Amino acid sequence: MDLQSALTYLRGGRQGVLITIRGDGRPQPSNIVYVVDDRDVIRISITAARAKAKNLARDPRAVLYVCRDDFWQYVAVDGTVELGPVVVDPHDAAADELVEVYRAVAGEHDDWDDYRAALVKDQRLVVRLTPTSAYGMLPS
Repeated sequence: MDLQSALTYLRGGRQGVLITIRGDGRPQPSNIVYVVDDRDVIRISITAARAKAKNLARDPRAVLYVCRDDFWQYVAVDGTVELGPVVVDPHDAAADELVEVYRAVAGEHDDWDDYRAALVKDQRLVVRLTPTSAYGMLPS
């Protein structure tokens, strides 16, 4: 499957499974929401304390798996990950990027000040997955 077809498919959804690599080499799947930006980078909001953040800090390889209601239609993209900085101030660049991700996934928030404060409290950061290859089953 060519990468552009996979990215077109991914743009049609928001929910997927991020697969990272545990320290012992086994895969670790995590349900996530994502957005594909205009540079074809997949962005995901995570917390620094979670296993996926630790896994990606140790090994930046990941797979994003996405399927629709028709279980037989799916795309998986392999890629390398860059972890953004953890939010330390409600108005730092990391918080601004997470606001962009939120808007792309869910639209406007009822209380941006509350949301930005939660980013600091939750120690959130952005995963930036750059796809390198894709596979899957799409209708022909």
